[in-house]
Amino acid sequence: MDAARLRCAAAIATATAVPAARALPIRRHPAFFRVPAAVGLRFSSCRIPVPRRAAAAMSSSAAAQGTEHEADAWYAVPGLSLRDHRFAVPLDHSSPERGDTITVFAREVVAAGKEYISLPYLLYLQGGPGFESPRPTEAGGWLKKACEDHRVVLLDQRGTGLSTPLTPSSLSQIKSPANQVEYLKHFRADNIVKDAEFIRVRLVPDAKPWTVLGQSYGGFCAVTYLSFAPEGLKSVLLTGGLPPLGEPCTADTVYRACFKQVQQQNEKYYKRYPQDIQVVHEVIRYLSESEGGGVLLPSGGRLTPKMLQCLGLSGLGFGGGFERLHYLLERVWDPVLVAGAKKRISYYFLKEFEMWLDFDQNPLYALLHESIYCEGSSSKWSAEKIHGEYGSLFDPIKATEEGRAVYFTGEMVFPCMFDDIPALRDLKEAACLLAEKEDWPPLYDVSVLNNNKVPVAAAVYYEDMFVNFNIAKETASQIAGIRLWVTNEYMHSGIRDGGSHVFEYLMALLNGKKPLF
Repeated sequence: MDAARLRCAAAIATATAVPAARALPIRRHPAFFRVPAAVGLRFSSCRIPVPRRAAAAMSSSAAAQGTEHEADAWYAVPGLSLRDHRFAVPLDHSSPERGDTITVFAREVVAAGKEYISLPYLLYLQGGPGFESPRPTEAGGWLKKACEDHRVVLLDQRGTGLSTPLTPSSLSQIKSPANQVEYLKHFRADNIVKDAEFIRVRLVPDAKPWTVLGQSYGGFCAVTYLSFAPEGLKSVLLTGGLPPLGEPCTADTVYRACFKQVQQQNEKYYKRYPQDIQVVHEVIRYLSESEGGGVLLPSGGRLTPKMLQCLGLSGLGFGGGFERLHYLLERVWDPVLVAGAKKRISYYFLKEFEMWLDFDQNPLYALLHESIYCEGSSSKWSAEKIHGEYGSLFDPIKATEEGRAVYFTGEMVFPCMFDDIPALRDLKEAACLLAEKEDWPPLYDVSVLNNNKVPVAAAVYYEDMFVNFNIAKETASQIAGIRLWVTNEYMHSGIRDGGSHVFEYLMALLNGKKPLF
């Protein structure tokens, strides 16, 4: 998905989702254990002085040092003060006695000068799955607005950023694909929420509940939080992040709805830039007539017609995406410097294409994207299956032959990505095993959501390409007391494009500044 794409490692002004994510995106698992309130997750070592160590002494992780919580000294960017935290958490929260731990990283952020002022805590859950939290470079957007009244915690969800990151190179340490799956199964929303609870009782004074802001897939995680640990929540804000509920695997339902929205976005794109129909036709012909059905990318991968369609992930679903895609296509061909020189796709375009996809740096998105829709059932490469149901509509070669516009795709992950992206090739067998895995634990408890007592406000984007509007409305109907803000002013990237306004509006829904009707 939250969720797309949004570049999570960019400045806070570009924070989202994506893909989620996507998200995409970015949604269930067995036995999210419920801990009695009297016991909770409180350990004798949970409180630490502020600050405990200088940053120079923090080169190794909390997990490596055998401590539950390490905190750095405060440092600054324009308008903000920041402090880094590392927590040693169980890999498998349901079996902490095994002793396997990972590091989870969180960055505490306050307005400059408010380092030691008592403020309520707000946890930000990034889109994805598989993308780290944004890296602030200055006070701006929703973060600046949130820091007026909150102490914000930017969490790198497990496996991302500085939270024991799972990359193609780190995953290569696990030699067996079956063992990779055994490891990867612990990186969904259920364990992300357990990490958040682990952190809350160690970071928040008196382990008080905090507010959670979930973008895209981060919103999915927040609904998991509402299902299994509502006692840790003061309130919840969702931006483009209401997940589908009620089926063992909702992936097919999601992709059927999303392909229709993707089709509409393509139609709008080509109305704005009709000249690009012919440009894309020329590229498709060139690729299909090339040896092997594509051309080599700088990384050694292959740009094929189907891979070219993946530009829609970032180009069709976010604010400014149409323009970025059009300007990229302007640079697709090398200029002819010598008469008779062979036509070639430019290195600029090939390099930019790889940077747009970014799956090689964040493989969790490709590996786990479909599993976020699974509870007790397998996805079986859902996007590929639903893609086939559309026949020739999304077939780039047939569209070119028939003179139709070639439709780009969205946040869908296809098996061919594990062939055409070199960094993913060694993970293909694990990806196939994940697609067939059936024993995914629950991610949501509808009965708990039906009786929800936590204040919830959600921004639902009418033209969201990644979180279908009708599915979001249906889910909202299952969460008692939720207040919706339905708008077509923003796309999926509303928190990036109009973050201050979006955050302020949602807070107003919670604090009574917006009327109930």
